[in-house]
Amino acid sequence: MSDNSPLDFDLVVLGGGSGGLAGAFRAAQHGARVALLEPGELGGTCVNVGCVPKKAMWLAAELSGHVALASQFGFEVPRDPRLDWPTLIAGRQRYVHGIHASYRRRLDEAGIALMPVRGRLRDAHTVQCDNGTLLRAAHILLATGSSPRRLPVPGAGLAGISDDFFHLCEAPTRVALVGGGYIAVELAGILQALGSRVDIFARAGRLLGHADAELAQRLQDNYRHQGIGMHFDYRLAAIEGEAGRLTLRNADGDASDPYAQVILAVGRTANTSGIGLEDVGVALDADGNILVDAFQRSSLPHVAAVGDVTGKATLTPVAIAAARRAMDRVFGGQPEARIDYDDVPAVVFSHPPLASVGLTEAQARERHGDDVHVARSVFRPMLQALADRPQHSLFKLVCVGAERRVVGIHLLGEGADEILQGFAVALKKGLTLADLHDTIAIHPSSAEEVVLMR
Repeated sequence: MSDNSPLDFDLVVLGGGSGGLAGAFRAAQHGARVALLEPGELGGTCVNVGCVPKKAMWLAAELSGHVALASQFGFEVPRDPRLDWPTLIAGRQRYVHGIHASYRRRLDEAGIALMPVRGRLRDAHTVQCDNGTLLRAAHILLATGSSPRRLPVPGAGLAGISDDFFHLCEAPTRVALVGGGYIAVELAGILQALGSRVDIFARAGRLLGHADAELAQRLQDNYRHQGIGMHFDYRLAAIEGEAGRLTLRNADGDASDPYAQVILAVGRTANTSGIGLEDVGVALDADGNILVDAFQRSSLPHVAAVGDVTGKATLTPVAIAAARRAMDRVFGGQPEARIDYDDVPAVVFSHPPLASVGLTEAQARERHGDDVHVARSVFRPMLQALADRPQHSLFKLVCVGAERRVVGIHLLGEGADEILQGFAVALKKGLTLADLHDTIAIHPSSAEEVVLMR
């Protein structure tokens, strides 16, 4: 074999994030010879600068809130308990490094060739690595993920992005979060609980435009009680100042108070540039996402794409499920295997968390008109009530038809992230309001509100 001869595989995967890893493992289980290209840390955004380290910080923020409540239950708590950030970060990164080690071990056990390089498509079956190595495969899986977006305004380079949150070694005194989506909401709650003073500057007229409006409003009320400032319909024109003292200037020319840190949380962009897609004819949409069909197939035969790079339901479990089913179809003899993108459950790790599956009330009324029935419960969880705190939960069911089939479940409150999973299964199976009423409640709990709503 000459030095220019390609190495042969059944599958080459570009990207070692959640989707790429899931696809590589599933293909290998079906007997495929797999090469996985990942120049960075394994696990992609989720493991390194997303879900996993974010949840660690969220848990710390939750503990901070419980410490504050403890004295009201009779515990002796220091008047000013302090968080040792280096200890928190060390524990978080130790957990992340454990995941990296687990992935490397599993790749070795599965016989998958891990290559720490970038790849570029030469054609539907050939990938050129940035070290010059050529790989040839019957199939290619694109799972290169996405990156935080910056705003095209003067001074944008002075601000950080969501990735930079994970480089913090202490709580900034004052933080401005630009954006009103789930990333801004999650970071705002965490930073406020861990010692920062936080303001949100959102372009829209409310937080979480994808969420049920009633729950978003309740979350805003809870955030105000926590001391988070919110500025809606905000048009950022520039970021000015110097490190540690930055101001925002809006379209009317008004300047904000100074902030120690500004973080842009204005969405993400698919990592589709620089990997040869245009050269080989892989079609992209107007936002740069890879266009795929219901089976994750791109416009180029034998090239599939999953995860954030497609712009479809950009959630880690979705990327994993899509990749596994795509590999079941390609290598597992299951020609109809594909993911169902309907009724995907999701959680915003706000304080408290907001969990939802199915249609919002507005979406249901748009589809079903007056055939919609809404049940809701507003209550204080026992912990908040015992401490006489104003934080309220809001649970909501959206039903349609005479049988009142549940088409949407929306939960804002303590434990919502854990409560929803089981109910999401029931919704997928055709749950009705009567089914809930036939189920005995677990008392006292927040979850019982779901089966008691009328």
